[in-house]
Amino acid sequence: MKLLSVQVGRPRTVSHRARDVRTAIFKSPVLLPVRARRLGLEGDAQADLRVHGGPDKAVYAYDAAGYEHFRERLGRELTWGEFGENLTVEGMPEADVRAGDVYRIRGAVLQVTTPRSPCYKLAMRMEMPRFPKLFLESGRTGFYLRVLEEGELGAGDAIELVSRDPAAPTVLETVRGWRER
Repeated sequence: MKLLSVQVGRPRTVSHRARDVRTAIFKSPVLLPVRARRLGLEGDAQADLRVHGGPDKAVYAYDAAGYEHFRERLGRELTWGEFGENLTVEGMPEADVRAGDVYRIRGAVLQVTTPRSPCYKLAMRMEMPRFPKLFLESGRTGFYLRVLEEGELGAGDAIELVSRDPAAPTVLETVRGWRER
């Protein structure tokens, strides 16, 4: 498992459907290591703290395999961070990652909390009103992490599984459960 890219962004106001929307979904890659803190990555912030951020959604990770899926499905190029993730990872598909998994990336220790639930801001970012539905149906949602131990991490770092409860649901199982409701 590997950390391919790290992205951060600050809230900004964009025009969407003739109204102003405050969002931090637009993330940019950082080339130097950043510090993972209890409430997120250094240099990153969230616009709507009712549904994003906080200790249980401090960092958002997305597996690169999802990018390949959507590049083929949408027939267009997609760049790391396009889904608003902080960490683009390799080897951590939703079918393998479990709730409660603990990972070490360089000096930081992070724990998986919940899948990402797509919203209209993702549709806005992708310029596709139906994209959140496609995203959820694919099961390729990525997942949020809490920061158990603050520390630096950076693109190219190895990701080490520290602990796992094999009985815990995978991210994909949780997403499928949401869809069945």
